[in-house]
Amino acid sequence: MDVQSWTFLIVGVTFVIYIGIAIWSRASSTKDFYVAGGGVSPLANGMATAADWMSAASFISMAGLISFMGYDGAVYLMGWTGGYVLLALLLAPYLRKFGKFTVPDFIGDRYYSNVARTVAVICAIVVSFTYVAGQMRGVGVVFSRFLEVPINTGVYIGMGLVFFYAVLGGMKGITYTQVAQYCVLIFAFMVPAIFISIQMTGNVIPQLGFGGQLSDGTYLLDKLDGLHRELGFAEYTSGTKSTIDVFAITLALMVGTAGLPHVIVRFFTVPKVKDARISAGWALIFIAILYTTAPAISAFARTNLIETVSNAEYKSMPEWFSNWETTGLIQFEDKNGDGKIQYVAGESNELEIDRDIIVLANPEIANLPNWVIALVAAGGLAAALSTAAGLLLVISASISHDLIKKQIKPNLSDREELIWARVGALLAVIVAGYFGINPPGFVAAVVALAFGLAAASFFPAIILGIFDKRMNKEGAVAGMVIGMLLMLFYMIKFKLGGFGGGDSADWWFGISPEGFGTVAMTANFVVSIVISRLYPKPPKDVEEMVESIRYPRGAGAASDH
Repeated sequence: MDVQSWTFLIVGVTFVIYIGIAIWSRASSTKDFYVAGGGVSPLANGMATAADWMSAASFISMAGLISFMGYDGAVYLMGWTGGYVLLALLLAPYLRKFGKFTVPDFIGDRYYSNVARTVAVICAIVVSFTYVAGQMRGVGVVFSRFLEVPINTGVYIGMGLVFFYAVLGGMKGITYTQVAQYCVLIFAFMVPAIFISIQMTGNVIPQLGFGGQLSDGTYLLDKLDGLHRELGFAEYTSGTKSTIDVFAITLALMVGTAGLPHVIVRFFTVPKVKDARISAGWALIFIAILYTTAPAISAFARTNLIETVSNAEYKSMPEWFSNWETTGLIQFEDKNGDGKIQYVAGESNELEIDRDIIVLANPEIANLPNWVIALVAAGGLAAALSTAAGLLLVISASISHDLIKKQIKPNLSDREELIWARVGALLAVIVAGYFGINPPGFVAAVVALAFGLAAASFFPAIILGIFDKRMNKEGAVAGMVIGMLLMLFYMIKFKLGGFGGGDSADWWFGISPEGFGTVAMTANFVVSIVISRLYPKPPKDVEEMVESIRYPRGAGAASDH
């Protein structure tokens, strides 16, 4: 069978599974809708968390970034991996002990203020929509190539599918769908990596192939450095980013991870505090499988790509090249009219390649079987859709639970709240689709900005809420507002060209927009602590609540509410 037939078959089967799971596990109460009834096993929750966490940015874009940026791209690997460790150790058990449905719910109750709750709702929505834009674009990229439809049509298809199982199943449906999606995405990521590792280095383990020797006796990374030098690019293993920017991006991604509402809420779905810790451990194992493989895939893909396209006759390019050309994600301009592709650094470069295609095109470039190519498409869709569903649920819960139930209409019945939750999910899907069609950059860059927003807004409020009994509502609200506004200003100025625009020469402290979350987070911490000391201490019952949150060990029974 050809690639398209295999894609229809494999993607079709996975979609049937996802929809079947959603129908089987549909939510019948708000607790089912928000936290899957609080009865998910640690193993299943670890797998679902890994799928929720490993978005299109991890599956599609991260290897693409490393492939094109080399050493500089490693900041994404370090930041996203380290961030999950931070989340598992610093936040997950304490938030689970608190036992609320959402992050704004925690902030509203911890800071005894509906103003704080409203600010947190706004932050959650901004972060989630920024993040989901990258996921929906990832869906569009996959559909546009493998089902041969326009990117926008691909986004519409993804919207329909996510709407079905997110709205019908809520967190319960999403959780068990994400377990299936993890199995699909990790299998789809590893199979081509193993194939290509054997093909290039003889190693069945990609991580060993990454440091292995090629058939001519040269090491893979030495070969790649040599190819880069020949073409005028910086060596693959050398870094060009400043130390401060590397530090800022890594830290912003780490603390952004720990502040992402769609990941945090996963720890509310297990029965006990102990289960939250265990599921975090499982998730780390499941995440590590993909994250330790990504650098190998990046190097394999970069080597194959350069050797295939550089100085090659355009007319004799393999079929994969023309297939991706039709999507507009590869563009060739014959500047000197010699009919050859000059893929080199500088103005004479004739080839523009979208970074987001490198993982998806990798099996085709390596001439792997058609079923492997189709499997990668299914994996990319699983990664994007699993995260998109989690984000849409955060937006839905923020509207129905934190805004309507907690503030506008406190007497809302369980049934009415469930209806509002589904209406919120519908609105979120529509807006997410718009951002998917009109994204502000390639997938990983958009996602990195979402992490910056989470770092700037939620992380200080949550950390101080757990570990500083003196932190009051005035400090938390001021810090979140300042952090979020500062990050939004920097994003709009340097990413979208607003406020007069600017280029990298104008970056504050030499820090890129992807790393500016570190600066905005620092400002949030400073403002929060200073302002909190200028106002009265929190009420006694709040201080006692904070004291109890800090001791999760052995508190399983207390967390069943």
